[in-house]
Amino acid sequence: MSELDKVDRAILSALQSDGRMSNARLAEVVGLSETPCARRLRRLESAGYIERYRAMLSRPALGLGVVAFVYVRFAVHDRAVALRFEREVLGISRILSCHNVSGSADYVLQVVARDLDDYGAFMRDELRGLPGVTSVESALSLREVKANGSLPLP
Repeated sequence: MSELDKVDRAILSALQSDGRMSNARLAEVVGLSETPCARRLRRLESAGYIERYRAMLSRPALGLGVVAFVYVRFAVHDRAVALRFEREVLGISRILSCHNVSGSADYVLQVVARDLDDYGAFMRDELRGLPGVTSVESALSLREVKANGSLPLP
């Protein structure tokens, strides 16, 4: 599928708001009957526009009161070390995202923790020991302004 039409965008937008929406409700929202809606949805899934469905959990309800953005730097830029670092990061659930970036840092991580003590222990016991890491700098989130996770649709 190379081009999204108005109905495809409406389907994707509706599902970004409510991924548990039934096909009947989705068809109603986008103005289709159920069978064509289901067919379009399967096509959007198979074309890779929809990667997966999942629930958005509440950080506060789970006791995760700290969000930190961590700038990780390497002293030596060795591809094998970077790949080992990336493999290790994939296995750490409190790291919500990891981006290899340009600029003064090599990676930017988004990390959650229960509180500052928990975050400090994570830094000391896990993050600083990862392959290649020579320095880290943290920016703690004071207040989350936006985090809906929805992508803009072309």
